[in-house]
Amino acid sequence: MAGAVTHLVRHLADGVPQVGVRSDDVVRPVPGVGSMAELLGQSLAAARDRVLAAAGEPGVPVADVRLLPPVDGLTEVWASGVTYERSMDARVEESRTQDVYSRVYAADRPELFFKSVAWRVVTDGEPIAVRPDCSVTVPEPELAVVVTATGEVLGYTVCDDVSSRDIEGENPLYLPQAKVYAGSCALATGIRPAWEVPDWSRLDVSVAVLRDGATVFEGTTSTARMRRTVDELVECLFRAQDFPAGAVLSTGTGLVPGLEFTLRPGDVVDVVVEEIGTLSNPVTTVAEVRGRAAPRVSR
Repeated sequence: MAGAVTHLVRHLADGVPQVGVRSDDVVRPVPGVGSMAELLGQSLAAARDRVLAAAGEPGVPVADVRLLPPVDGLTEVWASGVTYERSMDARVEESRTQDVYSRVYAADRPELFFKSVAWRVVTDGEPIAVRPDCSVTVPEPELAVVVTATGEVLGYTVCDDVSSRDIEGENPLYLPQAKVYAGSCALATGIRPAWEVPDWSRLDVSVAVLRDGATVFEGTTSTARMRRTVDELVECLFRAQDFPAGAVLSTGTGLVPGLEFTLRPGDVVDVVVEEIGTLSNPVTTVAEVRGRAAPRVSR
């Protein structure tokens, strides 16, 4: 696999979820690793050794496997807010308490919030949703950082931090309802290893929303426009709590439509992060996605 673009993936093999390395349209299992949470529970050095060992394993065509969301077990997804100037401007535009967002953009402490447990995450080709009690839902295309339990960056992936703008705009205390609901967190299938990404701070991020075959919203920005660094965001996340199964931290968006735009069921959202990957999701309703991936509860 030397010189090839690789991605860490979760996939079904004989009906069993496995962790693998995708390269040149072939998936090879990561030896000695039963789950992505187990891999992220190790130090970066140990996890990298496991990943590189996959080069010696027999592979199967990616067309013959089903790719799954790249997180499992107790791994949590968190997100960052107001890390780009455009994001700050958009929040000021929508909010009844406008100075809150101006202040957090300039503050020493970043805005971090919980986004999703692993089992609620959807991946490429799976539906994202709009809340029934929301009138303005938007995609938020973002670079996401995949972090080990030791707080080291293992890799990067693509996130769509789907958000209900009018709910958050009514009152910032409604942020969890605007950000955390069924179908609100999408991650690309692949995690690009950090050692293959020479500079996270110079990556183009683009989004396009298609409706009836026509593009109704599109935009491009760059991670160079982020006010905060990946190291700063990760340090703050790990400062006062542990993540024994690692974490995914989405780094915020610089692409926010105007208040006149909202996602509708039937739309398709395409996100591309240069060097990292792609993510495409159809849009539907919360009613259509609720319970689709709920874990079984033992009684």
